[in-house]
Amino acid sequence: MRLELGRPVNCTDGPFGKLADVVIDPTKRRVMYLVVEPHDDHGKARLVPIELASAEEGETTAIAVRCSLEETDQLQLVEETAYIRLGESPELEPEWDLGVESVLAEPYYVYGYAGGPGYETGPPPDYDPHVTVTYDRIPKGEVEIRRASEVTSADGHQLGKVDGFLVADDDAITHFVLERGHLWGRREVTIPINAVASVSTDAVTLTLTKDEVGELPSVHVHRWTG
Repeated sequence: MRLELGRPVNCTDGPFGKLADVVIDPTKRRVMYLVVEPHDDHGKARLVPIELASAEEGETTAIAVRCSLEETDQLQLVEETAYIRLGESPELEPEWDLGVESVLAEPYYVYGYAGGPGYETGPPPDYDPHVTVTYDRIPKGEVEIRRASEVTSADGHQLGKVDGFLVADDDAITHFVLERGHLWGRREVTIPINAVASVSTDAVTLTLTKDEVGELPSVHVHRWTG
């Protein structure tokens, strides 16, 4: 089965959303959960066990989930928000890890008169040292990959973004799909999982150099347009 990030996901009784992220066991290189985002609202994204998913028959662009839309309400919500001091991490229960996160902090300002005695650049005098962190909560010991996740070569070059995964019947990852290029020239390269040195939340590092990846065959990316 091909798990293309951004691909539509359907329940047994209607559209559920799209595949936003994938949660992986980094040791076994196995997909454990799909993060499905309804109606482009990540705040309502759910963790879907991979055992419930399959390629939809007769439709190469969709993923089928063996549950009803009502039953998805029983699946674990992914996104959480915390208001914490800068440099701290959100407190999590022992069975959960921190997945993809984003931080919203107060901006720095220029205050006073340029060239005058009060001219400074930095936080305002009443600066709040707290930040708002929005993060995904994933099962302990697992990692989360999204479409924006960076792929780095063995010699330190940023090659592009993760576009998806190919998984076997036992949900083990056989290949991942790297998207390279710019808006009007995007191409994808399928890379065997044994060419991956490590996978962590939001990042994949290869055993291949930039030149070695450049020698792999590639095809133009064709996107589902809904």
